Amino acid sequence: MTSSTATVHQLTTTAPDDGGQGEITQEGTTGASRAFAWMLIVTGALGVLSSFVITIDKIELLRNPNFVPACNLSPVVSCSNVMTSDQASVFGFPNPLIGLGAYAVVVAAGAALLAGARYRGWFWLGLNAGGLLGVGFCMWLMSQALYEIGSLCLWCCLAWVATIVFFWYTTVHNLRHGIIRAPKALVAGVQEFHWVVPVTWCLTIVMLIATRFWSYWQTLL
Repeated sequence: MTSSTATVHQLTTTAPDDGGQGEITQEGTTGASRAFAWMLIVTGALGVLSSFVITIDKIELLRNPNFVPACNLSPVVSCSNVMTSDQASVFGFPNPLIGLGAYAVVVAAGAALLAGARYRGWFWLGLNAGGLLGVGFCMWLMSQALYEIGSLCLWCCLAWVATIVFFWYTTVHNLRHGIIRAPKALVAGVQEFHWVVPVTWCLTIVMLIATRFWSYWQTLL
């Protein structure tokens, strides 16, 4: 087994306390490794942190229109431009409020898995679906920030990365355990090169940011 496969095995298999008797010890339920549980906790916590900071700054902006968030670093990296945009309240209330609830669920799921919890297939599919909705929403917000608002929020960027990692490795977990059905060759490839998708995804975002604001970055050289 290569080191790459070993890594994804640690992220997606169950904890070793099952005595090596297999991945399902309760009929119809599936657990996860400590590494996977910690991945959920860390990515969820980063999402909660990002949502919390943005929420606090949003409240301050509502109280005082002259308030300058700490992440206002330049005309391009300007959280206030993003927070005051229409896209920041898609459903009629600040988007970070969604994040506070959604990312907290991810943290709770990770903590339960760390304690030895095992879930049925519908839970894992629901977690995956939630990740898909979350990453889709993040990518839409990214496109709006780049091409409509014309500014970046660093806390938002942190949430994008956390959501990408959470979504992808939840998908890998579900493929590995057969919760999401796929050809064996595809599953094997995903496990072997599990790092390719999140790394490529994040590098693509970096490239888009670099090209979108290239004229500004040149002024800093």
